[in-house]
Amino acid sequence: MTAIPASELILNPNGSIYHLNLLPEQISDTIITVGDPDRVGAVSKYFDEIECHVVKREFITQTGYYKGKRITVISTGMGTDNIDILMNELDALVNIDFVSREPNPEPISLKIVRIGTSGSLQETVPLGSLLASHYAVGLDTLMQFYPLEQSQAEQEITKALQEALSIGFQPYCVNGSLHLINQIGYDMIPGNTLTCPGFYAPQGRALRGGLLNQQLLDVYQNFSLGDFRFTNFEMETAGYYSMARLLGHEVLSLNAIVANRITKEFAKDADGVIDDLIVKVLERI
Repeated sequence: MTAIPASELILNPNGSIYHLNLLPEQISDTIITVGDPDRVGAVSKYFDEIECHVVKREFITQTGYYKGKRITVISTGMGTDNIDILMNELDALVNIDFVSREPNPEPISLKIVRIGTSGSLQETVPLGSLLASHYAVGLDTLMQFYPLEQSQAEQEITKALQEALSIGFQPYCVNGSLHLINQIGYDMIPGNTLTCPGFYAPQGRALRGGLLNQQLLDVYQNFSLGDFRFTNFEMETAGYYSMARLLGHEVLSLNAIVANRITKEFAKDADGVIDDLIVKVLERI
């Protein structure tokens, strides 16, 4: 095997991975991720013990024990660019020897569950509900730079969406972990999640910047190909699922529905919905 150069696998002076600032022994193979750094404590408050607390930029990591099970919770910030960093560096922590800089001969598969918030694109996905993303479609360009393999059905969906939106690149479509859906998300709304490259115009919100496509929300809501329709949208899930497929990890994105963009409502107790999701994940992971 060829050693990975220092310019590609960047380590800090203490030997930790560059952005996450973590050493391999500081993470579990079972990981919960949250976007908001403040939400790390909302998860770890249920831990019986915290053995590790590391902070760098928006990445806050705590590893501890919940009912005897070792779990890591880490914040990611927003957007698939952050997920690109997160997934590559988590993978490096378990699958690359930091001394020899060579990949380990037997790759390790991590179990990663995202706990996030999301907006509904259908009246049938109500405020306060919990949704498990079975598929995610990325409107960002992250996968224009990776050799992601997709099925014919996935490519048909993204080609149809490209035409519906009249955009100059083909989006990407990836499924979540069936194993984790069956283990954790079995009683949640099954969803097809649209991952947007922003919170405002890409999600049809107009403040002072305006919208290029005034019918964007209608396109999202009404898009269909066979039985495929979008249930919700957010900013990270497709990045998770595509990197998981590339690197061989099990990933599931779970969404607390705190807004319904069709009925124009926002949940009055969003924190309570999120806390309900956190407890369910901790009990089932």
